[in-house]
Amino acid sequence: MERKLFTALQGEGADQLNNCLSQQGFRRSQNVLYRPSCTDCAACLSARIDVSSFRPSKSQKRAYKRNSYLTRRATSPWATDEQFDLFRRYLDARHADGGMADMDVFEFAAMIEETPIRSRVVEYADSETGELIAVSLTDVLDDGLSMVYSFYDPQFQQNSLGTYMILDHIEIAREAGLPYIYLGYWVPGSPKMGYKAKFSGLQVYLQGAWQRIENPEQYAQTAHHPLSSAPIAEQVANIQLPDRHPTKG
Repeated sequence: MERKLFTALQGEGADQLNNCLSQQGFRRSQNVLYRPSCTDCAACLSARIDVSSFRPSKSQKRAYKRNSYLTRRATSPWATDEQFDLFRRYLDARHADGGMADMDVFEFAAMIEETPIRSRVVEYADSETGELIAVSLTDVLDDGLSMVYSFYDPQFQQNSLGTYMILDHIEIAREAGLPYIYLGYWVPGSPKMGYKAKFSGLQVYLQGAWQRIENPEQYAQTAHHPLSSAPIAEQVANIQLPDRHPTKG
């Protein structure tokens, strides 16, 4: 049974709260921040890349070069018909049985547009034809970029577009002087999540701290241990909230 710890993300302190809780393993979904809190499982580990420690592998270099024909354009979080058409093709090909499979155009628009914080839609288009090939909904944090959701044209799956978008976001972060790329959750042993462990400089949030991954297999051995999750009251008590100072006047 899946269980999540969550809080609303709204009001004047939304950016501050998002920054604070993102550093403690939380993720954003529209105007909600959440973190897995299952009773007997801790397999979903929040993951981020330390940009200063990242060194591309040979295959990642090839993926970056393979997609050099793409042009990046960053826009405000506004949904378009072209994005939705690409999103539907991606889901039908890659996640037809997933939880988002039945999303309609209005739910897609809400996913993109309902953000109380600084967000961008990063589009990747064919530099010659202008055809939209890939999209990432990305939040801008104080200490990095958070890739909330990414999708791409499934007919170009062999081009490693998911890897390419992460590599390009690493470049964006370097240019902006931001130290981390937040990737969402990594699940040890999951074939669909395995690509995240291939990035050097990867860290996971575990037992209240970010830890650099040295051996991915060691996490698969402990993630499902019945004592791997702290009691919910202990988890809540250990969450650090942003400092709130009363307004004078």
